[in-house]
Amino acid sequence: MQSIKEILTSPWRGSERSAEAVREQLRTMFNDEVADEFDPAHDAMPFSSWVAQGYVPRKNSKALKAITILEIKDKKTGEVIRKIKRTVNLFHKNQVTKIT
Repeated sequence: MQSIKEILTSPWRGSERSAEAVREQLRTMFNDEVADEFDPAHDAMPFSSWVAQGYVPRKNSKALKAITILEIKDKKTGEVIRKIKRTVNLFHKNQVTKIT
């Protein structure tokens, strides 16, 4: 039987700063062991990604907050015109259950 890590891949784009912020929230929400084992590429995803994979966050689960920067580029030149800061609500694999 495959584990969640083998099946699921999150839309994480590689920001170590976001990964560290989520890791610290996991440390306070769960414990050091969960935070130390955290793999951002597989362990935390937004609600819509979990639902698409057949999972749903448990009732009363509090979302983890991560900040992401969206770059708006000029269509002609490809240069970055603006950067927009967005908060992303993530759920850890310990906060979800399989949809039955």
